[in-house]
Amino acid sequence: MRKTFTPEEERRRMQEGKLYLPTDPDLLAEQEICLEKLYDYNHTRPSQGAERQRLLQEMFAEIGEGVYLEPPLRANWAGRHVHLGKNIYANFNLTLVDDGEIYIGDYTMIGPNVTIATAGHPVLPELREEAYQFNIPVHIGRNVWIGAGVIILPGVTVGDNTVIGAGSVVTKDVSSDVVAVGNPCRVLRPIGEKDRNYYYKDQKIDL
Repeated sequence: MRKTFTPEEERRRMQEGKLYLPTDPDLLAEQEICLEKLYDYNHTRPSQGAERQRLLQEMFAEIGEGVYLEPPLRANWAGRHVHLGKNIYANFNLTLVDDGEIYIGDYTMIGPNVTIATAGHPVLPELREEAYQFNIPVHIGRNVWIGAGVIILPGVTVGDNTVIGAGSVVTKDVSSDVVAVGNPCRVLRPIGEKDRNYYYKDQKIDL
């Protein structure tokens, strides 16, 4: 017989990285309110910039100035547990599995079809059958570029100024000031002197 928890205890376990049941009726009711706002956001017209900003302020835990998230946006809790700095850009189809906390620093750019996940499920089949889940926060630093189709898994930290190459699956922490690519994602090289002269392959910076 499994332990039973009150709704307050389930919420605390949800926030502490412990196994909990996301099917708790109180949590589901709270989540539904958040998702109604996300639905409204995704159905705004391109000309409704002010309305989009109003909804983002309501949806997210923290959101700085100059944040632009291209609809459609997918998020388990509509950003309720997501902390965004300023001047962040995300292209379409960003998926935030935000049952746990997600922190994204200033000036970060996110390509299309990126997934940032905080939630996981136990390996033990019996626990999965009962729908148990756990959440571990994700931290993304300042001025990071996350390429198209990247998947970032629970508990990962990405350092400042780093580039994560398109299609990478980030299973472990990535340090600052590097280019990292692959599945699993690994550091390819540091950001260095060549990057001061060339912005793409043999394309020279002429600014």
